[in-house]
Amino acid sequence: MVCRSLVMMKDAEIEAAKEHFGKVLREQLERVERMKASPGWIDHSKLDRLIIGVVGGDGIGPYICRHAEGVLRELLKEEIAAGKVEVRPIDGLTIENRARQLKAIPDEVLAELRKCHVILKGPTTTPKKGDGWPNIESANVAMRRELDLFANVRPVRIPEQGIDWTFFRENTEGAYVLGSRGVDVNEDIAIDFTVATTQGCERIIRLAFEHARRTGVNRVTVVTKANVIKRTDGKFLSVAERIAKDYPEVKWDDWFIDIMTAKLLDPYRRAEFKVMVLPNLYGDIITDEAAQIQGGVGTAGSANIGARYAMFEAIHGSAPRMVDEGRAQYADPSSIIKAAAMLLNHVGFVEKARRLEMALDICTQFERRVRVTGRADGATGEEFGRYVLETVARKDLEDAWRKGLSA
Repeated sequence: MVCRSLVMMKDAEIEAAKEHFGKVLREQLERVERMKASPGWIDHSKLDRLIIGVVGGDGIGPYICRHAEGVLRELLKEEIAAGKVEVRPIDGLTIENRARQLKAIPDEVLAELRKCHVILKGPTTTPKKGDGWPNIESANVAMRRELDLFANVRPVRIPEQGIDWTFFRENTEGAYVLGSRGVDVNEDIAIDFTVATTQGCERIIRLAFEHARRTGVNRVTVVTKANVIKRTDGKFLSVAERIAKDYPEVKWDDWFIDIMTAKLLDPYRRAEFKVMVLPNLYGDIITDEAAQIQGGVGTAGSANIGARYAMFEAIHGSAPRMVDEGRAQYADPSSIIKAAAMLLNHVGFVEKARRLEMALDICTQFERRVRVTGRADGATGEEFGRYVLETVARKDLEDAWRKGLSA
């Protein structure tokens, strides 16, 4: 009798898990149909009036975002005065507001985001077990899904080491997108899901190959663990093999994620890599490693690109400890200023973006006259922001940059 009861209980658990998976699967099938019906790209550089939303986020986010917004406003002051560009602050994407509404992105905030064309976003807190916040989804994951920002693009440059990497991380699939949709079958078994679609793989891989061809880099590395994760990673790699045939001038190869993390540390090989494209989880891990090689996650910016919207952000977290310890004013804004440069480039202000990129190289890698340490022994974020703007305005900017490269 006891055995029969246990069997019935296990059967009930299995049926409940199957029902849960069925819901997840139906949602993903619907998402595939939406991708198939998606309209074409919007060229933000050709809009009569561009709206840039600025979202401070949590923790140190509002502090560093303020400095990046100041840089944008200064570089775009003529366009703003002429009414061609609007920089629009958007409030409400704080952990307190999200927790109060039990939503990753409150409805009123999402509505405001949809009114913008591109977004500059500060870090947001993702609750974790035991931190006292309700278990709501990551705001980043939700924003990427809601605005269909399928490509996370992260450049890492160390000119003196010959490193010029651009990572294309798939943003809307993989383990992260379904990471909060797993199932506790019973107290002994928990199962999470990952997903790869033909359409999702195609658009991120093609974007990487297009970038390699357009920039003349002509080298793409596809990173998976397809020897073990044979279905989803296998699909990613097989789609890459097919798409590569459309770009005969682009040399490509594939590496497994574990050895790839090692090769980025190999001084004899790492400069050979140029454009890397990879699924969501692997992309998150390896781009943090790459940023650390560059000088820390505080130095790297990130673009999240979709056909209609684009969002640009720092790649690091919200660092609530710095706020708790009264050090938020010393947070390094390099990462989000780098994101602002990527935003400028994306919307067509290529020369302004180039000057800002050169200024950041001078400020963070070459001259380093103003050093941010995250503590009172270094500069404040405001002081660093002023240093960047002063450097952008230098008449000898390009000469100083070239001198730094050759030093």
